[in-house]
Amino acid sequence: QVQRVESGGGLVQAGGSLRLSCAASGRTFSNYAMGWFRQAPGKEREFVAAIRWSNISTLYADSVKGRFTISIDNTKNTVYLQMNSLKPEDTAVYYCAAQYGGYYLSRWERYQHWGQGTQVTVSS
Repeated sequence: QVQRVESGGGLVQAGGSLRLSCAASGRTFSNYAMGWFRQAPGKEREFVAAIRWSNISTLYADSVKGRFTISIDNTKNTVYLQMNSLKPEDTAVYYCAAQYGGYYLSRWERYQHWGQGTQVTVSS
């Protein structure tokens, strides 16, 4: 069973930064991709960023490109989402997810394992 524990959410002013962490356990992740998604109240789940564990290739949503950075610490089996220049529209619950194979990075329905989510609130 793949387990993910997210942390790092909170309240920040516009222009500020936060770093989300997703600690994964339960198996070897070399064949997995890890993704971050977000969902604001009344809105659909939205792709944010993803990274393949095998070759560290990344993909970002246009809305966060240049502001967010996804990375992996293999020694800790942890995926990070560094979020800079935050905007009020970034406010949402952020979810970490794991996908075996990593062929459909931006499609939430292709991810098999999900974390519990962490709230990010950006005030204007």
